[in-house]
Amino acid sequence: MDDLKQLPVLKKHLYLSYEKLEKMNLEAKKKAFEARFDPESLRDHYLEYLKEENKIKAVTLCFSDLEGRLHMLDYDKKYLIRSHQNLTFDGSSVKGFSRVSQSDLFIRPDWGSFRWLPGDIFGSGKVIMFGRILDRDGSFYEADLRSKLAGFANDLEKSKGIRANVSVECEGVFFKGTNAEQKYYEHQSFELTSTGGYFNSLPKETLRRFIDEFADAQRCLGFENEKDHPEVAPSQFELNFSYCSVVLSADQLQLYKLLARQIAHNMGMTACFLPKPIANINGNGLHTNISLEKEGKNIFYGGSYGKISESAVDFINRILYSAEDLSLILSPSVNAYRRIDPEYEAPDQIKYSSVDRTSMIRIPAGNEQSSRIEVRTVSPDANPYLAFYSLLSAGLSGPLGEGRKQGRRLPQDIYRAMDHFKDSHLVNDLLGEETAGKYLGLKEASANRSPRELGGRIKPSEVVFHHEVTNQYLWSLF
Repeated sequence: MDDLKQLPVLKKHLYLSYEKLEKMNLEAKKKAFEARFDPESLRDHYLEYLKEENKIKAVTLCFSDLEGRLHMLDYDKKYLIRSHQNLTFDGSSVKGFSRVSQSDLFIRPDWGSFRWLPGDIFGSGKVIMFGRILDRDGSFYEADLRSKLAGFANDLEKSKGIRANVSVECEGVFFKGTNAEQKYYEHQSFELTSTGGYFNSLPKETLRRFIDEFADAQRCLGFENEKDHPEVAPSQFELNFSYCSVVLSADQLQLYKLLARQIAHNMGMTACFLPKPIANINGNGLHTNISLEKEGKNIFYGGSYGKISESAVDFINRILYSAEDLSLILSPSVNAYRRIDPEYEAPDQIKYSSVDRTSMIRIPAGNEQSSRIEVRTVSPDANPYLAFYSLLSAGLSGPLGEGRKQGRRLPQDIYRAMDHFKDSHLVNDLLGEETAGKYLGLKEASANRSPRELGGRIKPSEVVFHHEVTNQYLWSLF
């Protein structure tokens, strides 16, 4: 019995202070930026660190499936050190990846994404990296949108000297009870933790304590926080972090949602990123701020209207031209089309404006450093790698012409969005026919389980069949 009491002190795994974690992760972030064209150049540095640091027990490798759901694999440190070139997993168990007959896929660490983790959230003695997915023959795997985005960003900077910077404003809602989304089928409602509104929460209220812990976790992972606050809807939150390169921004968004969910779970609550979890109040958006940099200068700055340049206006108009084609990517669920309602400050008009928040693209006030465009139609359940890749590709080289009427509005449901997606040459060019077909098939499967008319009530089907809520095994039981 005495031995059992002493068991916890036998586990001397790495458990760093948040202050130390922030310092180390900011240094890792700087290293990654310097090695952005060749993250493999950091491999030996981190392998040597892993060999020498005896208090590290495991490396978490994560990747996102085609719809954007985050998956994690924990590898024993010693195994990863000797097998990092030959790590495999069953791709047929991941929606939108390989078939059962071609199941094995390789996952390789992206050494530039190496970060140290807070032990109170992830457990002690762990570090994390994002993985690159390779096919059986070692070639780039087409459904790995993170690698596709990274290749696009590197090519853009190498060939044109343009670097894409992105920052996001990701809203979520904080509900009472764990696994509230999975239980929606039984209860058909969510219970709010706070009835306060915009900026309105007492310092020790449950929502504020959640936001404070969440902000601390972001800070220690090197997010470079800017501001955090309750949002307009009751129990709604938003924590902002500094703009950064496009792949890093998508990585941080995936970690943002993971941190929120785990911290909420630790408190006996649920952090929910459904676009419209409750009818008749503001939904959750993922406002995506984009700027382009060349030779150290923001090329979106300049001009009279909104202080944005002709390059920025051209970029905007190309996105607007293809707005319907991109809708299924930016608003990828049945529930997402409830959010596109101007009555609740959500955009439904395919236009841009410096003041009108019902516009698909807004031009925030800015200066030479901060001038940017804000795409307001992106939902927090979008695959960020796919969304950012599509917006950048469309904005830089998408079609532009007179062939589409003025006064257009975004599709009002997922079925119309799927029709535009099917007929889009732009989408096929971006994703390839096979990947586009896989993505569409996943969306059709979800949509076909829900009523075609949205109506005024959140249906259980649009929650429990959501790609971030129900896993594949449970899906097959319905």
